[in-house]
Amino acid sequence: MRDSQPALGLTDILRELAERPDGGRISLVSVVDTMQGRGFGPLLLAPALLVVLPTGAIPGVPTLCAILIVLVAGQLVLGLRAPWVPRRLRKVDFDQDRFRAMVERARPWTERVDRLLKPRLQALTRWPFNRVGALACLLLAVAMVPLELVPFAAAIPALIILLYALALAAHDGALALISGTGMGAAGVAAVYFWPII
Repeated sequence: MRDSQPALGLTDILRELAERPDGGRISLVSVVDTMQGRGFGPLLLAPALLVVLPTGAIPGVPTLCAILIVLVAGQLVLGLRAPWVPRRLRKVDFDQDRFRAMVERARPWTERVDRLLKPRLQALTRWPFNRVGALACLLLAVAMVPLELVPFAAAIPALIILLYALALAAHDGALALISGTGMGAAGVAAVYFWPII
């Protein structure tokens, strides 16, 4: 199964979210509407990004974003060609002007990230490898729910998901390998610390 979606960078995705006309607020539903049709990468990246950014400190946001990631990643594991997300999601929203300002401040850094990204080793971002990565994202998203109880802890698995989603969006297999290393490290940490918890 080949991915026919065009490659997207982090700056492109952030700009699309920031410039969406949404009445001064950005909701989880609007994120879905903006990214739907762009493929699995951006639709996984957007909720992971919301958890990594300061918006992840809003109570309930990490859990709702985790649910969205589970839905999207689960469909990729099942081999669906295009993501579908139910519209009946709770509308957690946040100020669009603050988000735009945050995007502008981050732009120099996101543009640097984009310069490092390029389509390479693209087979690693397609079937069957993308199903393995999606399964890992699903498990990391499940871990985000209890981690919300610890301030900013959910941002750790969200960052790994973000890197893998960005690899899918940019068709960058090298980044997929790097994020895969993070997934493996997270798995080892979970096995080690779970009996302690």
